[in-house]
Amino acid sequence: MERRAFLAAMAGTAAAGCAGGSGPPPARRETPAPLRPAARPTGPAGWRALERGLEGRLIRPDDADYDRARRLYIPRHDRVRPAGVAYCENAADVAECLAFATLQRMPVAVRSGGHGYAGWSTGTGLVVDVSPMAGVEAAGGRAVVGAGARLIDLYAGLDAAGAGVPAGTCPTVGVAGLVLGGGLGVMSRAHGLTCDLLEAVRVVTPDGRIRDCDARRDPELFWACRGGGGGNFGVAVEFTFRTFRTGDVTTFALRYPWSRAAAAIGGWQRWAPSAPDGVWTSLQINTEPAAGAPTVDVTGVAPGDHDLEPLVAAIGHDPSGDGSQRRPYLEAMKFTGGCAGQSTEECHAQGDLPGQRPGGRFPRTDYSGKSHVAYRPLTAAGIGALVTRFTGGNGVAGRSVLMDAMGGAIGRLEAGATAFPHRRALFCVQYLANGGDLGWLRGTHRAMEPHLGGAAYVNYIDPDLKDWGRAYYGANLGRLAKAKAAYDPGSLLRFPQGVTRS
Repeated sequence: MERRAFLAAMAGTAAAGCAGGSGPPPARRETPAPLRPAARPTGPAGWRALERGLEGRLIRPDDADYDRARRLYIPRHDRVRPAGVAYCENAADVAECLAFATLQRMPVAVRSGGHGYAGWSTGTGLVVDVSPMAGVEAAGGRAVVGAGARLIDLYAGLDAAGAGVPAGTCPTVGVAGLVLGGGLGVMSRAHGLTCDLLEAVRVVTPDGRIRDCDARRDPELFWACRGGGGGNFGVAVEFTFRTFRTGDVTTFALRYPWSRAAAAIGGWQRWAPSAPDGVWTSLQINTEPAAGAPTVDVTGVAPGDHDLEPLVAAIGHDPSGDGSQRRPYLEAMKFTGGCAGQSTEECHAQGDLPGQRPGGRFPRTDYSGKSHVAYRPLTAAGIGALVTRFTGGNGVAGRSVLMDAMGGAIGRLEAGATAFPHRRALFCVQYLANGGDLGWLRGTHRAMEPHLGGAAYVNYIDPDLKDWGRAYYGANLGRLAKAKAAYDPGSLLRFPQGVTRS
């Protein structure tokens, strides 16, 4: 879990010493619409025809790279064996794949970074992987970013221009999955969600059309791509974002004794959602058996040299250290992502397939997750219920709760302005456990349901969630269903929690 790596790095530091302008976007490389033959052969001949029709690479089960190509970030999904993995070089390749799947009546899974908790970016049919489309170009206050770019590519690619786009922490997450689900991250309170800075998106819809969508062209598809979840309406291949100007920031971590856990949670939730917009914080409870008790940490990122006294005062107890350090923006993003001090190449997964780097060092991690989106503070009873989930023999390694502050720029838009509905939320709660520790994970989510239930974050997709449509999308669900009917009437793109037609 990359956030745990951030926390460990922060704790080590404490122990050791302690808005973009307007202008034309970068030039775009136009991709011609593909030719779609009326029929293709079936069986092995059909696969050979697909391979000949791609500029990218098709990997089948008898290929030497198959076992590596089919893997997602989370190892427990390694049991899934797709019929083929297509690494698409451009939009025409994606259209070719969708035409093939339609004619073969084959299920399709769309994959960027492959980090989804439920593993629905793979399947037994054709995996359409957009990793080769990973370019990042910035000019004039805007950036054109390929859907296959990893977050470390986004941060590093924009850094030379002194530009940024608010994004997530884990360096190997794909840009497409993040932005299509909204995009919470360390700069969201200052600049909005990732999808809030999206100005245009190029999408290949299941009918094979390559659509350049924005507020004027296919506006409903553009709206749906701003928080409506990945893999629902088409395959995104390119994004155009507004950028903001970056500068040095301060990273920090405050650690509190377990005896002060309830006070820390109460003080943090009163202060964090209404803190200055540039300040992002996360309260994290982690199990560290070697420490003798769970740990409670408030980690964060703030602009320039930030005074932490208001946060300390809100909690009402001095931390063991603040771990503060001023860093250049790119180094801070690496730090929060768990690859501090490493090169951009090392912040990738190791390998020579698209999305990987030969010198990559970022590991895969086997974990499961759930979420709540909190619209009201936890009561004393709710705080007690949360603390109890880490006591009485529950201090097993690998159990965490992360509470990330929202508010600020996130709340400046109305719930229907984009498909992401949770604009008035105070914070997002993520529950994490090692891959096989589902009993504790489900029990913790269930215990917190009376206190926080009703909303969840689609990028922390939860296969156990019952009324998932309302939890993820709220009142926007009906409009998303209409977009599904308009752009994927045959439901080529489907998975257990995919948006369905109205």
